[in-house]
Amino acid sequence: MVVIRKIEKRPRGRPQVRCDDDTRSVIIEAANDQFHESGYAAASISAIAQNAGVSTKTLYRLFPTKADLFTSVISDRIGRFFLAVDAGTLATANLREGLERMLTAYGRLTLSEETVTIMRLVIGESDRFPEIAASFYEQAIVKTNTLMENWLRTQVERGLIALDDPHAACGMLRGMMIMEPQRAAMLRQKPAPKTEEIAHRAKMCADLFLEGCAV
Repeated sequence: MVVIRKIEKRPRGRPQVRCDDDTRSVIIEAANDQFHESGYAAASISAIAQNAGVSTKTLYRLFPTKADLFTSVISDRIGRFFLAVDAGTLATANLREGLERMLTAYGRLTLSEETVTIMRLVIGESDRFPEIAASFYEQAIVKTNTLMENWLRTQVERGLIALDDPHAACGMLRGMMIMEPQRAAMLRQKPAPKTEEIAHRAKMCADLFLEGCAV
């Protein structure tokens, strides 16, 4: 008796081993490295695709322009900041704990060597590529400021602090936390502060701020 076996045809082409979200993440990491090493203008899309293990066709399908890729690199960093802050924990923490937690997360984001390098890139190349300055401002500065300002407004509504202008106060708070060490790092006069230094600075800033606006 002859048994006839049906041969199942396999689809042509290379099987997809990663979903688009995973592929985006790998490309963003490769782009981040390339921007840090080469800057924005000199960053090679081909090199990014090669280091990510994808074709340039796939990269352009997910990120149509270099500006889109840069925006995604910044958004990824800000996403990590939001995870580090943890809105749920922040909402239930007492005033001092919440402020210190928020400032520490903000310090780790903005005072890291990675962020300092990106800021040098933006400042150095924004005249030629104003879109990267706009992207950094919207994705990094506006989003982090909005989170912090909203937290301050909530504390005002709870009657825990008194502020006539939470928006202006938020800008002062952020400047107090990062301006001096970030400027020194950007000018290569001092290394980016370590985690312990950031936590200590966050505590000092919280003390100064709360003494100035406590009810």
